[in-house]
Amino acid sequence: MKYQDALDAEKLRKIFSRNLNRLLQNSNHSKTELANYMGVSTSTVSDWCNGNKYPRMDKVEKIAAWFGVLKSQLTEDSTRRIVEIPAGFESIPSYHMVPIIGEVACGTPILAEENIDGYEPCPDFVQADFSLRCHGDSMINADIHDGDVVFIHKQPEVENGQIAAVQIDDGDCYNATLKRFYRSGDTVTLMAENPSVPPLVFTRDDINKIHIAGRAVYCLSKIK
Repeated sequence: MKYQDALDAEKLRKIFSRNLNRLLQNSNHSKTELANYMGVSTSTVSDWCNGNKYPRMDKVEKIAAWFGVLKSQLTEDSTRRIVEIPAGFESIPSYHMVPIIGEVACGTPILAEENIDGYEPCPDFVQADFSLRCHGDSMINADIHDGDVVFIHKQPEVENGQIAAVQIDDGDCYNATLKRFYRSGDTVTLMAENPSVPPLVFTRDDINKIHIAGRAVYCLSKIK
């Protein structure tokens, strides 16, 4: 290894160790807890904390998910000088990580571990417990498009007209959908925000087939 490369590697280890120690202290977690989560020895975690070793990038991502932070909050120097923001621009908000749900497994709650397909950065000012990646155009009039990530606050009930993440038991599997929720007496209607998509209507005993997983609170759109 070249001398400069060795210096760069040492610098990265020190930055990582400083950030890791700070996160451990702020979260009141112990090295032993982190070691158990990562499936490594406590001495390995100590090497990370002391700047003796740098974990593989897949392990860095797993550590970041455990703390609920961005990977950059482990790998980048938090002591860098603050750059003055030009007039007319706003600073990027701080983020935390929330799970993103993939395909919903049969017979399991929406937040079951086997349904989690990774983690998405969510602005700290948004109170969200998980997120869904939208497919299709059923909610386009609510400005939710195919490929957008919608963040969900977990709650068992929503008010009429609010957009909810709903699990539907179709007999063979649970399906997750994002629709406006309406209830009148013994009838529940899940309404799309697209006139070409018919509503889903549940009455009487069929109401037991649906379960509200939470309320949509924020949408992250891709550049179109």
